[in-house]
Amino acid sequence: MSLQEALDLIGRGADEVLKRDELEARLKLGRPLRIKAGFDPTAPDLHLGHTVLLNKMRQFQDLGHRVIFLIGDFTGMIGDPTGKNVTRKPLTREEVEANARTYAAQVFKVLDRERTEVRFNSEWFGRMSAADMIRLAAQHTVARMLERDDFARRYAAQQSIAIHEFLYPLVQGYDSVALQADVELGGTDQKFNLLMGRGLQEHFGQPPQIVLTMPLLEGLDGVQKMSKSLGNYIGIDEPAIDIVTKTMKIGDALMWRWIELLSFEIGPAEARALRADVDAGRLNPRDVKLRLARELAARFHGAAAAEQAIAGWNAAVRGEGDTALLPLQDVPVPAEGLRIAALLTAAGLTPSNSEAMRKLRERAVRVDGHVVEDAARVFVPGFEGVLAVGKRNFARVRLVAAN
Repeated sequence: MSLQEALDLIGRGADEVLKRDELEARLKLGRPLRIKAGFDPTAPDLHLGHTVLLNKMRQFQDLGHRVIFLIGDFTGMIGDPTGKNVTRKPLTREEVEANARTYAAQVFKVLDRERTEVRFNSEWFGRMSAADMIRLAAQHTVARMLERDDFARRYAAQQSIAIHEFLYPLVQGYDSVALQADVELGGTDQKFNLLMGRGLQEHFGQPPQIVLTMPLLEGLDGVQKMSKSLGNYIGIDEPAIDIVTKTMKIGDALMWRWIELLSFEIGPAEARALRADVDAGRLNPRDVKLRLARELAARFHGAAAAEQAIAGWNAAVRGEGDTALLPLQDVPVPAEGLRIAALLTAAGLTPSNSEAMRKLRERAVRVDGHVVEDAARVFVPGFEGVLAVGKRNFARVRLVAAN
């Protein structure tokens, strides 16, 4: 790959590269660069939003560089307030260690294990004395820290800011010194912390790292960033059928954004061609979305599981194939059974019975492919079949007697 092609690949989907001329100069050195990205183990599971950074790390690996997956077991006990209006609760050592183990097991679904260093920042901070930490804290002023957006908002609103929170950007920045990073990746909300690394590296006599920020991936709602707390996420450990089903529910406009940030198989040129075909009516966007869903399911569960998931989706939505390929979900119901509206809600296909009733009136409810209009229809333990609401929400269920 030429230098320009490498720069184009690195820049794909990136929000900002600081500084591009420095990146080009280091690439010309012809040595593997040290690419760092830090992850605080604040939750045990990764979702597609996290993989935006992991995907970029993998692209660096494919270009021959060394990536460092840094688990912030020390910083996790401080609690990064980025994007928060309140102090984030620090994690216990036990929580950090449990979450870190899960992270380490998941990242190699994207990253090449042989070209990845997994590091913990307690390696250097665990040896740092109180005097060392004070000397580090002396590198920046309170005024400089208050330039960070979330700190500035909280200070203006007279909300409390704990002293230890000011340490977080310094600690993250010092990670780059300890690892001698050439490039650090992070979300757009991490820019202040990433630039802190540049400044500290210069202070300690190192060439300052290049900062590459990636956008925050919009979740299933297409509006807010993907987050477990918002429920608009796809976890990379979710079953392949769930990855396919949820991906197929996203809006057509969001699909192109996901392709740019998540797909390895559909490059920029092909994405432009596909979009032109969709806009001209020559291609159904559903077919592009299905291709993306297959790629994501295969990445995290393998090609065979992805194909089975696609077949299950086709069976449920298009009526093509065997619905037995769909995973079976047990739904507890009373011995006397449930009416259809209550069953749809119990199966998680509608948020409420009233919404289920509305869907019934719209003739949007199907059981085993047949439209159901009778709101009084009752389903009892022992029933097994596919429930569907509209074209996108479905589940293969087995009703079991509630205890």
